[in-house]
Amino acid sequence: MATIKEIAAKAGVSIATVSRVLNHDETLNAQDETKKRIFEIAEELEYEPRVQKRRKKKLKIGMFCSYSPTEELEDPYYLCIRLAIEKMLEEEGYKKQPVTLEDTRDSLEGVDGIICTGTFGHAAVERIGSWGKPVVFIDACPDLNRFDAVVIDYRKSVMEILDYFIENGHTKIGLIGGIEADEDENGVLDPRISGFRDYLEQKGLYHPEYVKTGRYHAHYGYTLLKELKEEGNLPTALFVANDSMAVGCYKAAYELGISIPKDISIIGFNDIPTAKYMIPPLTTVRLYMEFMGEYAVRMLEERILSGREISVKVTVPTKLYVRDSVGKVCK
Repeated sequence: MATIKEIAAKAGVSIATVSRVLNHDETLNAQDETKKRIFEIAEELEYEPRVQKRRKKKLKIGMFCSYSPTEELEDPYYLCIRLAIEKMLEEEGYKKQPVTLEDTRDSLEGVDGIICTGTFGHAAVERIGSWGKPVVFIDACPDLNRFDAVVIDYRKSVMEILDYFIENGHTKIGLIGGIEADEDENGVLDPRISGFRDYLEQKGLYHPEYVKTGRYHAHYGYTLLKELKEEGNLPTALFVANDSMAVGCYKAAYELGISIPKDISIIGFNDIPTAKYMIPPLTTVRLYMEFMGEYAVRMLEERILSGREISVKVTVPTKLYVRDSVGKVCK
């Protein structure tokens, strides 16, 4: 491939003149004949200009997690998402800055955008909006008019779980669900609970006595399954809102002499790494947590760099992983 130096030598002009002509510098004072000759020689020698790589802007991304480190360890769902975000930020060479509700517009002046994970009440959402930054929420969509969001199709996931129980002959179907609290300690109802109730009501199979709620910790799975047994309301099938709670259910079942899946079938949610090693291996719903974290970074990056004003909501599907914790009801 020809160089500017070779074109300049053949045209009998300076390298600078060739460069300015080929770059269409309108301030260059050169005769049209000279410009024409340079372009003809460049074409003759098959000159290809070098494509200048645009330097990618190094962004500073704020990370706002509404939950504590202890809560994160008790429920690995948010841990997986956070690690995926941090990995993507590191790969892109972006800086990370922790963000809390104590921050102000001034303290976040150098931050280009914010990723929020967790549970957020009205006051927190308004505070986040007051910072005037591009924001993407993960697993929440508090205001689609202002913020991007990456969410899960919980209702469809619950319908798939219930259909699988029903296909296996279960009509006594229970739920151990979770209730989170926002920054004001107000309870936030899990959409899986309402989805569970609505779908079974349509089927004529909803029994409120089979439903228990607590926090998303193994302890609550343990105590709530024992409560169902003590109250005489043990269903034949149990949907548990996350795998950590399912671990607690397994322990309670063992202590109570309840066989899984002979006496009770259990389906969890999240597909934590240890789910397939439980005895029996836990049937559960796979969430693409790493993808959610990575995609949130991409969405925020695109909004910052493009200046996009219209908010976007991305719904991520789930997948039911069938293992050995669900049995058929013999009629």
